[in-house]
Amino acid sequence: MNNIKILYAEDDETLAFLTKDNLEQSGYTIFHFSDGNTCLENFKKENFDICILDIMMPKMDGFELATEIRKLNSDVPIIFLSAKTLKEDKLKGLRLGADDYLVKPFSIEELILKIEIFLKRSNKSSVKEKNYYTIGKYSFDSENYLVFTDIEKINLTQRESELLKLFLDNKNRVLKREEILKSLWGDDDYFMGRSLDVFISRLRKILVHEKGISIENLHGIGFKFLER
Repeated sequence: MNNIKILYAEDDETLAFLTKDNLEQSGYTIFHFSDGNTCLENFKKENFDICILDIMMPKMDGFELATEIRKLNSDVPIIFLSAKTLKEDKLKGLRLGADDYLVKPFSIEELILKIEIFLKRSNKSSVKEKNYYTIGKYSFDSENYLVFTDIEKINLTQRESELLKLFLDNKNRVLKREEILKSLWGDDDYFMGRSLDVFISRLRKILVHEKGISIENLHGIGFKFLER
């Protein structure tokens, strides 16, 4: 497993402990600090793969910290975790160079998914990339966009293959609709959403006869790839 180093700024010690513990169980190395000044000093000393920042912190808030980090490194992904829910705060964070903004209370599963997405874009990941999968009677080759058996081959488009891989990497977990869209297209507008529905319909048709396998639609939330 690669040594992915995450800078984590959070002054709530209980939340910090729980988040740090969950991320470490997922294979990440976490450097946690409870104020902005200490975070910045350590950012200057260490090469971090991603930064997770609270906003309301002593000595230097998350907005100031992100500004200083961007002066030093224009590429490292930054995710804000904040209790500040106003649209203006989210827009300010994104304008300062953050890659995403999660509102507290947040799902640790969603945070881990976003971390993996940003690391993948940086050609880094906490786990070795998996390219071959088994789905019932089928084998799936994600690199060559192919679902097959000994007597049957089904060619997928690149997007269909990326979607199926995303589902298989997150089996039996809820994936929010916007998370899927941002993962595949980097955006979640209406037209991409319509394309997503078409791709899911095609994957369902391919897997329709596989007992125990289904793509569940959670209305208003997203989808879950179930394998029983």
